[in-house]
Formats: sequence, C-alpha cells, structure tokens
Amino acid sequence: MSRRSQPPSPDSSPRVAKRPRLEYAPLTSEDYKDGLMLAPMVRSGALPTRLFALKHGAKFVWGPETIDKAILHTTREVDPVTGVVSYHGKSKAIFTTHPIEKPFLIYQIGSADPELAVQAAKMVQQDVSGFDLNCGCPKPFSTHAGMGAALLTNPDLLCSILTALREAMPPEITISAKIRLLPSQEDTLKLVERIVNTGISALTVHCRTRNMRMKEKAVITRLREIVEFVEKMGKGIAVIENGDCLGYDDSKRVREVTGAHSVMIATAAEANPTCFSPTPLKDLELTFVPSYIRLGKYLGNHWSSTKFCATQFQGRHENTSRNELKALREAIVRAKGYEDIEEHVAPWTGEQEFAEIVDAIERRGGQRAPPIALQPVALAPVPAPETTTKDDAYVPSDSAPAAQSVPTIGLGLDVPPPASAEAIAVQ
Repeated sequence: MSRRSQPPSPDSSPRVAKRPRLEYAPLTSEDYKDGLMLAPMVRSGALPTRLFALKHGAKFVWGPETIDKAILHTTREVDPVTGVVSYHGKSKAIFTTHPIEKPFLIYQIGSADPELAVQAAKMVQQDVSGFDLNCGCPKPFSTHAGMGAALLTNPDLLCSILTALREAMPPEITISAKIRLLPSQEDTLKLVERIVNTGISALTVHCRTRNMRMKEKAVITRLREIVEFVEKMGKGIAVIENGDCLGYDDSKRVREVTGAHSVMIATAAEANPTCFSPTPLKDLELTFVPSYIRLGKYLGNHWSSTKFCATQFQGRHENTSRNELKALREAIVRAKGYEDIEEHVAPWTGEQEFAEIVDAIERRGGQRAPPIALQPVALAPVPAPETTTKDDAYVPSDSAPAAQSVPTIGLGLDVPPPASAEAIAVQ
C-alpha cells in the first residue's frame, strides 16, 4: 500500500473519524470462542480483504505477519479523509489498518527476539486489539531468521517471546500464538502446555506439520486431544482450528471432529472473503470483484496488492460463465493502475462499499460476535487411532475421509510475486 498521491476532493464524504464510535469491552479468552476467523495471509490479508471478511461474518481478522524489525522503522500516518492508518517504511506502507476494524484486529508478529517483539508491539498497540506470535510459517524468509516454524524447535525462545509480550502489554491487549503440529503428538502436547502457561488468551493450531504442504490433507483428528488437554489445564484458553475449512457450513464439520472453540480460514477466504457467511457470494466477477477494486482505490490500497487479491478470487458460477467474464479477467491482468480498470468497475468512489462495511460492523451493536452466530455442534465420535511411523511421526490412515479440496487457481491469471524480498518478508 502506498501514500495517497492526490489530495482529498472537495466533495468527499464526512470524515470517518467523526462517526460515533461504539465502545467494546477488552478482549478475553471467551471472545476467541464460537467464531470464524480470517487467517494471517501474506499478500492476501490486505485491509480490503479484512474489511470484507468482517462484513460477511468473520468474528476476528488476523493481519498478515509483519516482521518486528520492519515495523520499527516506520512512521505512522493517518489519511484525513478515509481514516486509514498507515505505517510507512522507506518506500511503502508496511502495515495498514482502519479504526473500524480495531476491535476485531489481531496483529501477527514475526519475531525471534523478545525485546524486538515488545518494541514492535508498542509501535502499533494503539491500533489493534491483540498480538499473535507466528510460530508456524514454514517459508524460508521466516524460518531462516529463527522465526515462524523454527520456533517450534526452540520452545524456550518461543515461550520467552510470549511471556515478554504478555508482561509488556496492558491487560486489555490479548496475546496469542499460532503453531503447527509437531510430528509426535506427545511433543505437541508438551509444547502446548508450555505455551498455555505463558498467559496467552488463545492458541491457533494449523493441523499440519512443518514439512506438510497445502496439498496434503490437514490432520484435524489430532486436534481433539489437544483441545481436551488445554481445557483440563483450567485456564479457559480458546483453541482455534486452522486447516481445510471451506467456510461457514463446513466449519460445523470441523468443530464436530475437533472440538475446537473456533475455526480459522485461510485458503477458502483467499478465494472468497465472503465464505464466512452462510450465504457466500457467487459469480464473484460480478458480485464482488468490482466492489473490491472500488474499495481498494478508496482506501488508497496499492494497485499491485488489489490486483493480486482480485486475481485469487473465485467461486461458483450460477448466472454467468467464465467465458462471459473474460473481458474483466483480461482487463485486470493488463492493468497497471486503477485507471486502467475504470470502465469495468465504475462508479469509482468506493465510499458506498465502505459505508456498507461500517454499517455491517455497527449492526453488531458493540459486540464482537457477528449477527449470524455459529450453530452449536455435538462432537463426532472419536475416530479410530491413526498409525505412526517408527519415529512417532503422525501419519493419517488410508481410511480417513478426504477433505474437500479448495482450487488454487484464481481468475485464470498469472500474477508475478512481489519484486523485492522486502515486500515478501514484511507481510
């Protein structure tokens, strides 16, 4: 995201900052329960995506992982028209948010140093409700510096960072962690016990090991024992499942199998940020993509970010075919800026899209739960024991039901990755 290059127009709508603000109670462990969460996603977890997720039923949204050192060298700026808050580095905005999402926003830190983690948290604490430590990302840009999934094999450092954050932050700011499964269930439980004892409010478990990739089915059956273990510790910590949930309806299956208090969605939300609703939008090229682009422009979201996200969106086609929408797809991939896509998404203002998001959030009436709550579920029978290898690595049995996969192709467009390593590492 970048600074707004044009001054605000004289006929701009009233400043968002002057709208009446609802008061929210400080976050607690209970707030992390009974909800669907937007996962932290590099590039895809941009501000427009988070706002649309909230509009369509996400209880909380995680921002993309931001490396501690990256945020320390930024300057906080507030757009006087839209209210967008940007933390600008030398050439770009490292992190961007808006006050309307603050009660629901969890900021994910990438760190391998307790002191730096605390410094980073203090930089942005006025704009978020909680901090989450990334302990699960297997990508080299994170693990090579001892962050992400590398922390799983360094529990002393992992727990020292969480402890430092908890001690440094005021009580109304929650601390949580997102981990992956260890190969051994016994080792996973030992790690979970140590993490819970640092004073966190919630623990997200991505139900894959560090070496597993997205094409491999998440081992969600392992989570039931972890949830029961955490509950027996008696600290009221919320356990959030992550892995292979396709949306609101599918979350019932996941909760029945795992007993998780909440479910976090990544891949399905990257494809369709309205998946948190019982009635997600279809024919996205008509019903969603134009609105997304308009909102991105209104909020000053950098075109490259908006373009990338737009190319990932996909959903069921009921009233249109892909061929009928070919012009829009080709226009997006050719566009070098918002002006190049204008004829497909006009009118340009984006103010209506933002106003609808604000209204949807305000309809929650000062409550963090979305209007349509998750339905209660009964736990499914405990599945048969799964086999293990000689080194005690967990391996799913062949008889386990296969999870429905989420297609990885967006609008049929080939979008290159960011041009610089910095752009990857700080998101």
